[in-house]
Amino acid sequence: MDPRALPPRLVIDPTLPPAISIELRSSPHLLRMARSGRQPDTTGHPALIFVLPGFLLVLSLLTRSPLLFLAGTGVGMIVLFRWMAQDTYSRSTRRKLRVAQAHADRYVLPEDLDHPCQMLLRRAQNAAEAVLGSRVHAAGLIDTVDNRVSLPEEVWQIAHRLRRLSAMHAEQGRIIPRELPAGMEDAFRPYTKALDAAWTSLARRVRHLEKYAKQVRKADKAYSAHRRLEALAARTPEYQALIADTVRDEMAYERVRELTDHAAHVRKMFEESILQARQAAGELIRDPLT
Repeated sequence: MDPRALPPRLVIDPTLPPAISIELRSSPHLLRMARSGRQPDTTGHPALIFVLPGFLLVLSLLTRSPLLFLAGTGVGMIVLFRWMAQDTYSRSTRRKLRVAQAHADRYVLPEDLDHPCQMLLRRAQNAAEAVLGSRVHAAGLIDTVDNRVSLPEEVWQIAHRLRRLSAMHAEQGRIIPRELPAGMEDAFRPYTKALDAAWTSLARRVRHLEKYAKQVRKADKAYSAHRRLEALAARTPEYQALIADTVRDEMAYERVRELTDHAAHVRKMFEESILQARQAAGELIRDPLT
């Protein structure tokens, strides 16, 4: 399946403390519960699970049966351990849910967005991941430290605004009737234009991010060729000696010059691709979304 057709992933505000971020990311189902306002199911009464072992113990006392006493004790221990585990899980779930509710405006779920906004966010995530997963990024050739900070922040700002845009678009759909009375179109048009302008701005921002990712992929290819060339360059004297030994002097000179020119050309392409990637990153910095 085309990755661009997949829904976006959960986005969390990168400025949150790491412990909170990890907590939120570990329980996406609780984030959905917090968003919808649902609460964990607490209808079951904990005392009910002790009815069976209690009944067996009472019956053993009445009948003075050691087997029933042992059975009641065994079942009681099993029930006790199960209740303790469930209680621990319930308390942990309630605590995580409180964290999700307290930071409800610091994360964006896929279902917070309508379909066009989901696709736009996915494109932004793909572009950011392409940059952060590139070899030139790993090699520190394109402002590695800045990318690690600025790209997650960029994706968060886009996601946060897309969530607002989706909510306002849904609200507008509920308020504005499908068939407007004659002459009323102009009264509603400014509100529609406002949403269109916001969408255009965010789409342009994502295109800038994709342009940066495209230049980084181009730099990656040049970097790969450059690394291979370096491996061959280490053996250049051997190639030169081979040519000198097997080809007439004039032809040998031409072949050696070709090797040198080719190496210089590949190196220049690599340097230009790195420069273009940095320039694309500069456009993001000059046109901040925050």
